[in-house]
Amino acid sequence: MATATWRKALIYPCLEEDDPGKIARDIGGHVAVRRTEVPAKGRFSLSPLSYLEIEPGTRVALPSPNGATISRLAGRVPYLLAGALINARSTASVIKSILKKSDLNLTIIACGEREKSSEGQIRWAVEDYLGAGAIMAALDFEKSTEAGVCEGAFIYHNNNLDKILWDCESGVELREMGFGGDVKYAAQLNKLESAAVLRDDHYYKLDLNTDLVL
Repeated sequence: MATATWRKALIYPCLEEDDPGKIARDIGGHVAVRRTEVPAKGRFSLSPLSYLEIEPGTRVALPSPNGATISRLAGRVPYLLAGALINARSTASVIKSILKKSDLNLTIIACGEREKSSEGQIRWAVEDYLGAGAIMAALDFEKSTEAGVCEGAFIYHNNNLDKILWDCESGVELREMGFGGDVKYAAQLNKLESAAVLRDDHYYKLDLNTDLVL
């Protein structure tokens, strides 16, 4: 989400039971396919690198059991942002503006994995946990104990993110599939100065150089 919207593309998150092909036709856009299906079945996938050359205004229907599904399920909240290590500071900047102008509270969801680990259990996504911690570390508001623990994990590992993502189970899996470049890219803290905001049914880039209008 972060890289695509940084390039000013529009991303339409899909539930697993949705028909992404129909959604793509309805919006006049593309369907994001599996990483291994690019370029045979499409240009875009869950790989952030597949969006580096996307044209501004391009629409993509993005199905996934984690981030896209949670985005759809949480879409009724007043404000919904998609953040990660790569745009943590910019995401936190938008959150600060919202909280200062309202009486709202903030919930950060580390979307995690619905894949099985090598032991057969649902895999814990350390990369998503650290991404959540990076956003919280940039916020100077009162936080729950759980939020503080997550923030502390990021602060402790802040200078070692590339190695952690490279060696974690998700990173190893991607590397074995030939997508080590995705792992290196995702470990770049605050590389992108942009925030991805959901409005209606799609994510778009919020311009951080103008007044926050949501």
